[in-house]
Amino acid sequence: MSLSTQPKDPRTERDDITQPSLGPVGLLRFAWRQLTSMRTALFLLLLLAVAALPGSIFPQRSIDAVRTADWIARHETAGPWLDKLGFFEVYASPWFAAIYLLLLVSLVGCVLPRSKVHWKAMRSQPPRAPKRLERLAAHDSVTVDGTPDEVLERVRGALKDGRFRTHSHDASTVSAEKGYLKETGNLFFHLALIGVILGMAGGHLFGWKADIILPVGESMANVAARYDTLNTGPLVDPADFTPFTMKLTRFDAEFESDVKGKGQFGSPRDFTAHVDFTKEPGAKVEKKVIRVNGPLETGGGTAFLLGNGYAPKITVKDAQGNVTYSDATPFLAQDNNYTSVGAVKVAGAGPAGKQLGFAGLFLPTAVLDEQGPHSVFPDLLEPALALSAFEGTLFPGGRPQSVYSLDTEGMTQLKNKEGTDLLRIWLKPGETYTLPGGQGSITFDGVERFAGISVRNDPGKELTLVAALVALLGLILSLTIRRRRVFVRVVPAQEEGRTVVSIGGLAKDDDEGMGDELEDVLTRLKERRT
Repeated sequence: MSLSTQPKDPRTERDDITQPSLGPVGLLRFAWRQLTSMRTALFLLLLLAVAALPGSIFPQRSIDAVRTADWIARHETAGPWLDKLGFFEVYASPWFAAIYLLLLVSLVGCVLPRSKVHWKAMRSQPPRAPKRLERLAAHDSVTVDGTPDEVLERVRGALKDGRFRTHSHDASTVSAEKGYLKETGNLFFHLALIGVILGMAGGHLFGWKADIILPVGESMANVAARYDTLNTGPLVDPADFTPFTMKLTRFDAEFESDVKGKGQFGSPRDFTAHVDFTKEPGAKVEKKVIRVNGPLETGGGTAFLLGNGYAPKITVKDAQGNVTYSDATPFLAQDNNYTSVGAVKVAGAGPAGKQLGFAGLFLPTAVLDEQGPHSVFPDLLEPALALSAFEGTLFPGGRPQSVYSLDTEGMTQLKNKEGTDLLRIWLKPGETYTLPGGQGSITFDGVERFAGISVRNDPGKELTLVAALVALLGLILSLTIRRRRVFVRVVPAQEEGRTVVSIGGLAKDDDEGMGDELEDVLTRLKERRT
C-alpha cells in the first residue's frame, strides 16, 4: 500500500530567501546619505539650540568661576555630577562639539551637491512646452495682429522684458523660465550658515577675552598675569599676546544734576576713560579715549569700557603701626546712585595668626537715616565708608572668591570696644579708626575712580559678520523671488494676418501671482510692435 502525497500549496510553501547584504561600504554610504540630508541638518540645528540651553541656565566657569564654585558647593549632590557632564562649560564640552561638527559636516554634504545640481540647472534650457497649455493651473489665450513668426518674436521680447530666460524648441513655441535666484539665495543662506559656524569655531579656538579693573593712575600690560580674569581658546598661547600697555590717566563721569532738565536726576550722561596707550615697548605714547560705544583697537584685541565705579584708598596697620594693606579697593555699584559694596582682605597675619577682613558699603553722597546708610547721588559730594570687621580665615577651602565680597564662613565678626554689640565702622576721607583688641587700625585715605576694561580678541568676527550678512541676503532672495515657467504657442488664426497666442504658466510652489504674471506678459505683447 503506497502513501499518497498531497500537492504543496505555493501560498504556504516558502523557499529560503537570501536578502542582499549592504556590507561595510554600503552601510557607510547609507549613513552618509542620512547625515547629509536636509532633514538631518535641521534636526542637528534644533539639537544644537537645545544643547546650548544649559549654558543660559547654569553658571559657566569661563564667565564667572566664583559663581560656578558657589553653585556646586550649594548643590552637593547634583553639582559634581553636572560638572563631570560639562554643564558648567557647555560650549567647550565634547558633546556640544560633537553636535557642532556633525552639523557642519551635514551642511557641507547637503549644500555642495545641491550647488552642483543648481549650477547645471542654471546652464540648461527651459523644457519643451506641453501640448495642451490649457491643462496648466494658469493659462490664457488671445488673438493678436501679425504672422506667427512676427508674433513669436514679439513674445520673446515681452518675456525678456519680464526678466525671463527664453528658448524655442520648435518654430511655434517659446519656453521661458525665471526665478533661479530663489534657489541661489537658499544656497547662499546655507553656505552662510557654514561660514557662521566656521567663524564662531575660529573665535573659540583662536580667540581670547580678558577683564581688568584699572584704577586711575595705574597701568596695565597685555600679559596674562596682569588681568583679573583671562579665558583663552584651546589653541591660544598667552606668550604670543601683542605687548601693548595702557595707563588710565583720567576718568570722566557726567551725571544729570539739573532737576529742571529733561533727564532724570542722577542719571548718567557720559563716561570717558582717558588712557596713555603704547603699541609696543619703546614706542611713542599715544593719547587715546575709550567710551561706552567707542572701543579702542589695540592691534592685539579690542578694549571695551564695560563698567566703572569708585575705589576707596584704604590703609590697614597692625598694632605696631606696620602697614599690612594699602591699596585702592574697587567697590561694585548696586544702584543708580552708586551705593557700592566691597571687601578689604588683609592676608597679613593678625593677632594669634588670624586674618582680617572688612566688608561693607562705599557711599559717594552718604546719608544715614531710618533706611540705613545709602547714597542719594552718584557723584562724590559726601563720600563715606560703612564697614563691618571680621577675623579668621579669608579663603576657607581655597575656593575662588569675588573681589567684591567676603566669605565669612571661617571668620568671626568683631565686636565694639565694650563688647556689647557688633562693630560698625563709619569713616570719611582722612579719618582713622582704631580696631579693638589690639587689631591695629584702618584709615580711609581718599577716593579714586576705576574703569572696568574688557579686552576681546576674536579672529573669526569678520567672517561671522560677512556670513551673517550673506545669510540675510540669501534669506531675502529665497523668500521674495518666485520660480516660474511660462510656455507660449502661436498658431495662425482664421482671419488673415492674425495669430492665436496660447500661454500657460507653471510655478514650482503654490503661487497666487502666476495669473498676474501671464497678464503682464500679454500686456507687454500687445504693446510691442514689430
